[in-house]
Amino acid sequence: MNRIFLAKGKIRSIISQSTVPEDPRHADNVLEWLLRINPDADIALQLAALAHDIDRADEITRIQRANFNDYDNFKSAHANNSAIILQDILQEYRVEFSIIDEACRLVILHEIGGDARSDLLKDVDSISYFEVNMPLYLDREGYEETVRRCIWGYNRLSSEMRVLCDEITYSDDQLDNILQQTICSFTK
Repeated sequence: MNRIFLAKGKIRSIISQSTVPEDPRHADNVLEWLLRINPDADIALQLAALAHDIDRADEITRIQRANFNDYDNFKSAHANNSAIILQDILQEYRVEFSIIDEACRLVILHEIGGDARSDLLKDVDSISYFEVNMPLYLDREGYEETVRRCIWGYNRLSSEMRVLCDEITYSDDQLDNILQQTICSFTK
């Protein structure tokens, strides 16, 4: 288990270098949501939750949104690159191959889901966007892009997680309005 602890430390250390200010908090928040929803989540799922966006922390190898015409293709490339980085870290700490394989598989699928485990990771990633990322995303990307991103993210949520998302409130009226606009776009 010490290897897992060290690997998590290395993941957090790399993510702390991200120029995206919310990335360290988002990584930990996704793990927190995972353990809140599934307290018995195994190590592979925990590692995937923590490292799913690790690609964003390396400006040299980071997948750039500007290089893609399609947002979903960008997200797929980002997920694949994050899995490669995670695999290197886990191999460095000699984590058991079955854990490496499953954690990387989950990271690859974290944007689209496809089975119960990757769907859970997609859900906790999405809810964390609304809880942690959205305020800073609005500051960085502006109102219209934030609305677009929120609609995309809300669409990814399972019906159970939408109920939780619907209960989020912010200390900023503009953020509350964006969330309400997002929710209303799905109830029309």
